[in-house]
Amino acid sequence: MAPHPTPPRTGAEAPDAARKAELRAAALAARDALDPAARQAASTAIGDALLALPELARARLVGAFWPIRSEVDPRPAAEGLRARGQAVALPHVTPDGLVFREWRAGDALVAGRFGLSEPDPSLPPVEPDALIVPLAAFDRTGQRIGYGRGYYDGAIARLSRTRPVLTVGIGFAAQEVGRVPAEPHDRPLQFVITEDGVIRCDRTA
Repeated sequence: MAPHPTPPRTGAEAPDAARKAELRAAALAARDALDPAARQAASTAIGDALLALPELARARLVGAFWPIRSEVDPRPAAEGLRARGQAVALPHVTPDGLVFREWRAGDALVAGRFGLSEPDPSLPPVEPDALIVPLAAFDRTGQRIGYGRGYYDGAIARLSRTRPVLTVGIGFAAQEVGRVPAEPHDRPLQFVITEDGVIRCDRTA
């Protein structure tokens, strides 16, 4: 599928943060406009592709997330990871950034900030080898736009200090944009998976 069109520009270019806000709004509107049945079918295809990704299969502990609003639903994939012997962790938003805690099927979750469902904060923190990353918009170099708070960029930077961390963004094809402005704090993804397939991100594009 062709990249989702970006709004036309007139006059001077906006700063990167303002441009990202425009792209975020357009991509989220496109995501929200998807037919619910098509969104569910696309989520299933994305989950199947996640489980088939060889690089993810090698991870011992995978950070996933519970979906909000019209996001791709990675929960079936998380259950599939556990079923084949991989551990899964979920993020907890703290004042110092994301803290991951192990999740097991049937564990009760607690209501967190921004409408998130989070693991019990009394559980010990863990450090995933791979992250399944939510996004608002993305491009084919692996640059992503999240929800504007930088939590995943911070988590990727922190986890990567001691060893490589696999990063796999998931979103619908309608969320693709031509180019995401890159800022110094951004941490590009290695893969993005949509219902159209796996994108191995080319950072030289």
